[in-house]
Amino acid sequence: MTENREYELSPERQLTDEEKRLVWKKPLTHKVSEEERRISKEIKRNWNRGEMKIATILLEGDAGSGKTQLAKALSANFGLPYTKVTCFNDMDKSDIIGAILPVISSERIEKMEPAEQTAWKALYESNGFQSVTEILTDALGITQEQAALKMKQILKLAAESTDGEAVEYRFYPSEIVRAYQKGYLLEIQEPNVIRDAAVLMALNSALELDGSINLPTEIIRRHPDFIAVITTNRSYSGIRPLNEALRDRVQHTEKMDLPTKQIMIERVMAKTGFQDERMLSVLADIIMILDKTARANAIKGVAGMRSFFYWADAIAGGASAKESLYHKVIYKITTDSEEIKLLEEALNKHELIASLEEARIEQKKNENLTMP
Repeated sequence: MTENREYELSPERQLTDEEKRLVWKKPLTHKVSEEERRISKEIKRNWNRGEMKIATILLEGDAGSGKTQLAKALSANFGLPYTKVTCFNDMDKSDIIGAILPVISSERIEKMEPAEQTAWKALYESNGFQSVTEILTDALGITQEQAALKMKQILKLAAESTDGEAVEYRFYPSEIVRAYQKGYLLEIQEPNVIRDAAVLMALNSALELDGSINLPTEIIRRHPDFIAVITTNRSYSGIRPLNEALRDRVQHTEKMDLPTKQIMIERVMAKTGFQDERMLSVLADIIMILDKTARANAIKGVAGMRSFFYWADAIAGGASAKESLYHKVIYKITTDSEEIKLLEEALNKHELIASLEEARIEQKKNENLTMP
């Protein structure tokens, strides 16, 4: 797809080859939403207006409503490298700022466990382009949260390994610092799960338009092209609200709901190639009723676009519509028998199971007519 340069923010900026690879490329299946148009226009219009600049966005809404897809689309529109950080409960300031790690001798590294050896070698071979979390994620095939925990383990191990000797240290920036300093579009996923007030304070400070981050080695200023896109779910039962001070740093917010039924169908058609509009209409109705019922009954799971994509794709591949309803949608919401019963009752009340069977019969009939 040829990218639209209408919203490019810094056309004169020269990206490195590595950075060019980080700018998201819209697939042919991408559908431009009203939210994408609105945010892109607002940011472009205000980009050079000083204190009126919009550079911190909040996308708050349903799981599967397209928040991350929208954040990536903004990367493509603005011509900025995209990266992300997924927040977790026990984040500490090193996860916001980065870590100072000792340079350990190769003889000491060889005495470590294989996983620790792999981690240290990956860190030392890095060119400074990646954050420490990303280095460990790639080297060990683990999640960002696991990488953060691994970093703390190897820091402790390194302290024990040096035996009080004078050693050289090297600073590895966090993913947040890298994006902040180099001027990337950073998606910050679920910061509302962070427990430590000091961590939230550090994040709040970084998101000021004229903010700075105090690193152990230097003070860095916010790059003029840096954009933060905060994405958070509101669907899960018991989820904490977003910190008020963090919310106050936001200059534009979008309430992300499930898209309209017609847009849901168009997205599924584009992504899966399944073109049976009658069947997709029934599937969309079922997804929306299940989502509404789950909320009303405080069921923690969510029925959204992801479920719709995989369910429609399974049916397109020949799976039973009713059987795959459970494996692709209902069991993703819950496997509790009483909760499943509530969901089934809601579908029967709206006669959607009967509609699903009618759509299946019509689908078979159409398939038979098109057979040679």
